[in-house]
Amino acid sequence: MTKFLTRRTLSAIPVLFGILVVTFALARMIPGDPCKAMLGEKATQETCDRFMHDKGFDQPIPVQFGVYMRDVITGDFGNSIRFNRSVGEILVERLPVTMELGAIALLLAVIIGIPAGVLSAMKRNSAIDVGTMVGANIGVSMPVFWLGLLLAYVFALLLKGTPFWLPPTGRLTAGLVATPFYEVYHLAFTPDTAKHRLFQFISNFYIFNSIITANGEVLKDSIRHLILPAMALATIPLAIIARMTRSSMLDTMNQDYVRTARSKGLRERSVIGGHAFRNSLLPIVTIIGLQLGVIFGGAVLTETIFGLAGVGRTLFEAITARDFPIIQGFTLVIALGYVLANLLVDLSYGFIDPRIRLD
Repeated sequence: MTKFLTRRTLSAIPVLFGILVVTFALARMIPGDPCKAMLGEKATQETCDRFMHDKGFDQPIPVQFGVYMRDVITGDFGNSIRFNRSVGEILVERLPVTMELGAIALLLAVIIGIPAGVLSAMKRNSAIDVGTMVGANIGVSMPVFWLGLLLAYVFALLLKGTPFWLPPTGRLTAGLVATPFYEVYHLAFTPDTAKHRLFQFISNFYIFNSIITANGEVLKDSIRHLILPAMALATIPLAIIARMTRSSMLDTMNQDYVRTARSKGLRERSVIGGHAFRNSLLPIVTIIGLQLGVIFGGAVLTETIFGLAGVGRTLFEAITARDFPIIQGFTLVIALGYVLANLLVDLSYGFIDPRIRLD
């Protein structure tokens, strides 16, 4: 297992390097002038020349890439052109928003998609099966931006004044403050250090921060604000997981060992849970890992629609403003998360199937 982990980790290095190269190149191929995007169309040529020189954009592309690689290796993603702040500081603020949203969306997709797929396989060709698969096909085909607007319209406007009303934008209701845990417990640290940034990063997970600070009001409010975007973001992964679960279950249920288990008189629950479902997990786990990319991709539109200041919305705004450091830094972090998710999926194979662990 150690050799496998080392091999997979080393193989991720060229992948991340390739992503760096492609992102760096594509960011500079975006139509438009960074100076005009940031300073406005009325900016003079002299002002733009000074702007490009200050940001290093007047250097040859290979020189810019070399400087960027040097900084990335040392953990420096540069300073945002738009916000005039460190990209690392912005990541500390906004990555937790996307991670919370993505975790809830993936949780919804798994706890609904897998049972739906199993039930559909058990009731093959029945009304339940047909209804589930029709719903899955609709979910796969439904654009995230359209579903997000529809959910906001229904739950924020049509159901306003009812117990089912849900907030359509933001992360917390105006007036509520999620006090960081390190302030609540008076933890001592030196400002602007790695420990300080780590504490800030953890405290920006509002759900986790409110749990460890026993702030029930903020916990409830933060969850309510994430329900609609999580529902919109979870739709496509949920549908794909349900379809894959059904397909894998049908394939497994036709195997000889499942028929043998039935012939021995085992209860159907034991046959499905102990034999069919357990041996169907490999493709299901694989597709769950792949859905992380779908969730990060959908977060761009979802966060924009629901007014969440996360990685997706910031990346969209950075592309519009030609903010190269934000584009490069955020894309690299998303890619790193995707690589780590796939690594965890590969490692889980050994626990699901002992034969893989022995190999």
